[in-house]
Amino acid sequence: MIYSVRHVTSFRYEPAVRESVMELRMQPRNEVHQRCLSFSLNVTPAANIMQYRDFMGNTVHHFDIAGKYETVKITAQSLVEVLDWPAPAASEAGAWEDLDALIATEDHWEMLLPSHFAQPTAALKQFALELGVRREGNPLELLFRLNQAIYEAFSYVPNSTKVDSPIDDALSSRQGVCQDFAHIMISLLRELRVPCRYISGYLYQTAKKDRSTEGASHAWVEALVPKIGWVAFDPTNNLVGSDRHVRVAIGRDYADVPPTRGVYKGEARSELSVGVTVALSDAPLPEQLAPMIIQSPAFSGTGNMRSYEQQQQQQQ
Repeated sequence: MIYSVRHVTSFRYEPAVRESVMELRMQPRNEVHQRCLSFSLNVTPAANIMQYRDFMGNTVHHFDIAGKYETVKITAQSLVEVLDWPAPAASEAGAWEDLDALIATEDHWEMLLPSHFAQPTAALKQFALELGVRREGNPLELLFRLNQAIYEAFSYVPNSTKVDSPIDDALSSRQGVCQDFAHIMISLLRELRVPCRYISGYLYQTAKKDRSTEGASHAWVEALVPKIGWVAFDPTNNLVGSDRHVRVAIGRDYADVPPTRGVYKGEARSELSVGVTVALSDAPLPEQLAPMIIQSPAFSGTGNMRSYEQQQQQQQ
């Protein structure tokens, strides 16, 4: 499948702010099952855009705006080919002993340790007891079961949590968005010593109803399965990774891979709007995107990474 992806992000500040630096993770990855055929990035006000690859091989674009401004608009457009591949069968997977041997011989420690949003908590441990999460069957069988269990245990409610919400918020309310479900699944699996990582990207919506929201980026999980490799699971929609999932960035959790992140100087009330469209390449993209509007509180001072991240798009 070949998809056209357009991701538009607009920041509005009142009054104007100044001297900002921003980095973006919006370019789809080139991998075995996926090729980014083209990618363009436009920033207004005009800025000199540079790029590098981070420690996980994600493409990171960055720029700075020296003067004062009231709005920033970022438009990323991609053409991506994603190949289909069959879902793995439990009979193909190795046993728990094989996973332990894999961990002992390969470097997966960063995907086993707790991270910023994937932390073991008392609420997580209670949820694990409720589901009966333990090493049984083989690792792939557990992953299928846990993917479905999280899907059934939580309601999908857009904007029910915030971009920086801890997993306990979703665990207590039993509702959230894809970002929350991915963090919960990662936290549960790492407690069982299953290496797993957070995937930021997009989901192509079909006639079949998915719970995740159109017009937003998406997030899911990849877990290491012995004798198979990394397998993608989407607990928001109870799916295994397929040619509908477009991978943009890999990290330990969301803190590693927000679509936008930066700092600025000034005291302003701000508004963030985001619109994402994923369409088959022969289908025209709409002239107008229906943006997701996120109001954020006033920010004063010289700007810091934490305060700016509170304005980021939550992955739905």
